[in-house]
Amino acid sequence: MIADRQYITDLKGERISVILPIRDYESMLEELEALEDVRLYDEIKASGQEYLSAQEVFNTIEAKREMLCRTE
Repeated sequence: MIADRQYITDLKGERISVILPIRDYESMLEELEALEDVRLYDEIKASGQEYLSAQEVFNTIEAKREMLCRTE
């Protein structure tokens, strides 16, 4: 993955920035987002907080939408 990286250095030769192909950057962002999702999931599970599955939320929203449509 990050084989084509290049560095920008300061006057002392210290690396201060990196240049990498956009595909590598986007891949890194996707991986970070996935890791953040896992971290949040673990945090919620550890808190003991109750949660609803996505399907339960969708069902609730759809049921409310149907009720609103019937009353109009």
